[in-house]
Parts: sequence; structure tokens; C-alpha cells
Amino acid sequence: MTELAATIRRTRRSRLARSSWRTHVVLGISLLVMVYPLIWLVGASFKPEDQIFSTWNPLPLHGFTLSNYTSGWTATGTSFTVYIANSLVISGLVVIGNLLTCSAAAYAFARLDFAGKKLWFGLMLSTLMLPFQATMIPQYAIFYKLHWVNTFLPLVVPYFLAVDAFFIFLMTQFIRGIPRELDEAAEIDGAGHVRVFFSVILPLLRPALITTTVLTFVWIYSDFLRQLVYLNDNSRYTVPLGLNSFVDRASGSSYGGLLAMSVVTLLPMVLVFLVFQKRLVDGVANAGIKG
Repeated sequence: MTELAATIRRTRRSRLARSSWRTHVVLGISLLVMVYPLIWLVGASFKPEDQIFSTWNPLPLHGFTLSNYTSGWTATGTSFTVYIANSLVISGLVVIGNLLTCSAAAYAFARLDFAGKKLWFGLMLSTLMLPFQATMIPQYAIFYKLHWVNTFLPLVVPYFLAVDAFFIFLMTQFIRGIPRELDEAAEIDGAGHVRVFFSVILPLLRPALITTTVLTFVWIYSDFLRQLVYLNDNSRYTVPLGLNSFVDRASGSSYGGLLAMSVVTLLPMVLVFLVFQKRLVDGVANAGIKG
């Protein structure tokens, strides 16, 4: 019996090893398929113009050049530094707006009692199903009357009015997971809602705030349509519009500079993700679906 049991265990281990080996092969191939476009982009940005599409090999084996970066930086007539600075300014202001107003709205939904609370929360969530294209024309008409077109204001000001329902929902669910006893203890010490919010809730809300920061930055930094609608001056263009302008000026025939600037464009988002990767996952996981 002992020998039979040992044989069964060896058979099971052998099957598990084969299964694990097949799983790793499949995952490795899938990873290569997903990462290959990025590898090709980076490699092609260092190739001479006439070799970019000459082979499937992404590595610049037959010529290495930095000319795509030097020429592409000013190929649109405006330094790419301007586009990056504009994108960082808009993204940074939107992040601040979302953190302040979405967290305050979330605290109200999670902790305060007011008439029609569930109704307003449901209406807020329903806006998640409303695409930007549906409200684009009315919003443009309003901002045009305010003389905000071709400024950063239409891209920034709305986010200081708690318009991002996704992050309000995320923070609301997170706050609902914080014990109410902490609020009650602060209220016994004489703290009002404002003091409770800033002294008790916000410090504990840090994972959700980090998640909001990362996702807001990535979404706004890479946004194209909204910025295309409101910005028409090359000096106010953001990175997506700068790349689009580069394509227009290149008439679709010069790709070296475009690929090089695309690599430069990816760097801030990759850096933000690498720095906050662990906290981003924790923030989403801890928010959960409560209540």
C-alpha cells in the first residue's frame, strides 16, 4: 500500500508539473503578444526612417540613431516641451479637483442623511452610462458663451464640481467600510462634519485617493476628444493634440519623429504607474462593493 501511495503521489506531481509548464508557456506567449507592439515602438524610434518598416525585428540592428528624437521634438513648429507642460498642468489641476470634490461628495453620500439621498446617489451613478459625446454640444455652447474656448478652463473647472461619478462611487464604497465608531468618537470630542472629514476620513481614505490620482492622471493625460474640441491654438495643445498635429504636418509620410515622440509621451504614465502600482491595486481591492 505504501508503494502504491508513493506511485500515486509521483503521478500527481508529474501531472501538476506538466500542467504548470503548459500554463507558463501559454502565459509567456500571451505576454509576448501584448508587449511586442511596445517593444516595436521603442526599437523603431531609434531606427533610420528607411528601416522602420523594412523588417519585423523591433531592434535597430542595422543602424542606431537619435535623429528621430532631435528632429521630432520641434517638427510641428512648437517644442514638444510645451505640449508636455500643458498636459501636466491640466492633468495636475484635474487631479486636485477630483481629490477635493469627489471625496467631499463621497463623504456626504456615505455619512450624511439628507432627503432623497438614495435617489441622488442613483442619479449620480446613472451618469456613468452617459457618454461625453451626448453632452459635448451643450457643454461647448455653455463654455463658448463664457468665452472659455481655447483655454484650459473647460478642461479643468468642471472637475472642481464633482462631476466624475466613478470616483465618487469608489470613495463612497471605501468610506462605508470605515467604522462609524471613529466618527462618533470624534464627535464626542466636539468635532463637526468638516473636522471629521479632514481629520478622520481623509487619512484613512488614502488608498482610494491614490487610486483616484493615478487613474485621473492617466485618463486626462491621454484624453484626445475633449481637448480637440476646446483647444485650437498650437501653443495650448496637449500631448495627444501635439502628436495629431505632427501627423498632419508630416502628411503621413514621416514616422520616425512621430514614433520617437510617442515614446516620450508614454514615459510620464509609465513612471506614475510604476510608482503607485501596489497602492493602486490596494485601493481598488479595498474599496469593494459594500452596502
